[in-house]
Amino acid sequence: MAAGRRAARQGARRVSPERISDAVERLRHIVASVLELDLAEVPAEASFHRDLKMDSLEKVEFAARVEWAFGVALSDEEASGIDSALAAAVLLDARLSLPAGAVIAGSAPEAARSAGGPPAALRPAPAALRSVPSSTVPAQHSTPPSAAGLRPAPSRSPSPPAPSSPRRPAPSPSAAIDLVDRLTGRHLAAGRGDRTAYLDPDLGAVSYRALHEAARGYAGALLAQGIAPGARALVVAEDSAATVAAVLGLWWHGCVPVPVSPMLDEAALDLVAADCAAEVIHLDTAPADPPAGTVLLTGDAVRTGIRTGHPNAANRPDLARPSTGHLPGLTALIQYTSGSTGRPKGVRHATSAITAMLDGFGSLLALRADDTVLSTARMSFGYGFGSSVLCALDAGATTALIRGAVDPHTVRAALRRHRPTVLCSVPRLYAALLDPLHPGDDSVAALRLCLTAGENCPADLNHRIQEVFGAPVMNCLGATEVMHVVVATPPDRPMPGRAGVAVPGATATVRDEHGRPVPDGTEGRLHIAGPTVALGYLDRPDDDRTTFADGGAYTGDLVRREADGTLTHLCRADDILNLGGYKVPPAEIEAVLRTVAGIRDCAVVGGPDADGLECAVAFVVPETGADEETIRRALRAAVRADLALYKRPARVEFVSALPATATGKVAAYRLREQAS
Repeated sequence: MAAGRRAARQGARRVSPERISDAVERLRHIVASVLELDLAEVPAEASFHRDLKMDSLEKVEFAARVEWAFGVALSDEEASGIDSALAAAVLLDARLSLPAGAVIAGSAPEAARSAGGPPAALRPAPAALRSVPSSTVPAQHSTPPSAAGLRPAPSRSPSPPAPSSPRRPAPSPSAAIDLVDRLTGRHLAAGRGDRTAYLDPDLGAVSYRALHEAARGYAGALLAQGIAPGARALVVAEDSAATVAAVLGLWWHGCVPVPVSPMLDEAALDLVAADCAAEVIHLDTAPADPPAGTVLLTGDAVRTGIRTGHPNAANRPDLARPSTGHLPGLTALIQYTSGSTGRPKGVRHATSAITAMLDGFGSLLALRADDTVLSTARMSFGYGFGSSVLCALDAGATTALIRGAVDPHTVRAALRRHRPTVLCSVPRLYAALLDPLHPGDDSVAALRLCLTAGENCPADLNHRIQEVFGAPVMNCLGATEVMHVVVATPPDRPMPGRAGVAVPGATATVRDEHGRPVPDGTEGRLHIAGPTVALGYLDRPDDDRTTFADGGAYTGDLVRREADGTLTHLCRADDILNLGGYKVPPAEIEAVLRTVAGIRDCAVVGGPDADGLECAVAFVVPETGADEETIRRALRAAVRADLALYKRPARVEFVSALPATATGKVAAYRLREQAS
């Protein structure tokens, strides 16, 4: 963020201060209107993503309003690169190339009017809790600009596929498993060290050799800091080659990486660090106030080591011992998930589970060495870690990384820049990408496979993805408790609307509440058995007994086995909401809503959005005489301050009372019917 601010200030000094100042004021008004904030809450240099917590839909609406207000068509690259009002003003000044002393399409007093944006028909649907824009905005008769850079793909003859890297024979049950050797070392030994492992926004192309050496240097740095093998390390970082080098370096030294999202607030990070007893914390950039009592290493230092090769705090290759691996039954990775109480739970994975996933699901996925993988799921999320780190490296493929916020603009820009062959995303992001694209679009012409996971993908959306992206859709269902994907539709057997079949190595059964298998056509709980089932939760014996039972693990999904052996996903087995692949307890959202003055009662349930995907719907009972618009604005401020982006309700419905069961409990099923 600091680097972005410096760049914006440097750009501002090269142009007219008067012109920039005027544009900044108008842009601040637009931001305040989109986010429903007071103008004083929108500093010119405030980061949309970090400081203002602008979500992807709000970013899309901001870009649309800027295009309308300033009469420009922003490319996806330009829109995705804007992260503050000042940065937007610098970009607009350069784009419009006005003579010195001129103002940009109006004056600051007009900002409140233009901030209202284009007519509703010409801009994206409003984001969560957004009020209807003022009706005083004058009607405009312009049409939306066409998407930049879209052209039919030239026909081309398919090239023969490059073979995947050969699979290694399975190790003996008692032999240590060296993940570093499997993911990078064997590629060097086979003469493939110069192949590109990552296309990193900061470093450019990072080879398998450079990644391997960075991991060696990180392992040496851990030794220099006195960290013993077996120590746990919290890895809090953006998607980057430096993050992957840190994970590999921890494995090299025999440690246990614990990847977590950089979007977690300080309290949540402190909770996870204490829960897993982290002795090392890896951050992308050193904080102003480093945490006490733990060893701190940074992605900045890793990147410096990759660029220069010189020793530093995170790069001591001279001290690294040979990588020896982990014993199969010991914890090698901890991933956090939220359970029914919302309290984060660490899931302990054995090294053998990681290799079993690569040999099982990896064989079905069948990535190739000539593939370029693009994943919109973050590395801190199990889906993203499996796609961008484990499966891609195991195949010797190249992974294109997206740093920062992921929204339709950044993804379309990445598609055009990198032309991936495999895209890993979630249904709701695919849905957001469909309208600006068309069949044969050049940005998706290279795709040969689209993976969708994190939530159920409806059949209609599945068909639309395949039509527009021109590649088969592989539906995937997984859970943190079973390592990665355990049910999927084979790439050569499209099954729109179905979850698929168990991947190689996994056994999927449908069971009742007593753990007994149910007949085909009967709904029940999905149970997975096989080598990818986790060792258990971290210090959660009661949860262990509930989840890890009957010879495997229950994923928390209700499914139905069809007569042909395929599985259909019905819903979550509990009240947990599945919001873009994140499991969110309604009580967590309700607790925030209840802090708002004027609310007598509330309940949150899941309901479908316009694309049939689950979103959070809040039903609110106002106090007698309370103003609904005032409550809506206060709700928006509360959820923005206290809830992560993906936890925010997409809709708020005001009702006179909540339906109740005979025992006086909220009849959530009736609210779900109403939300649908």
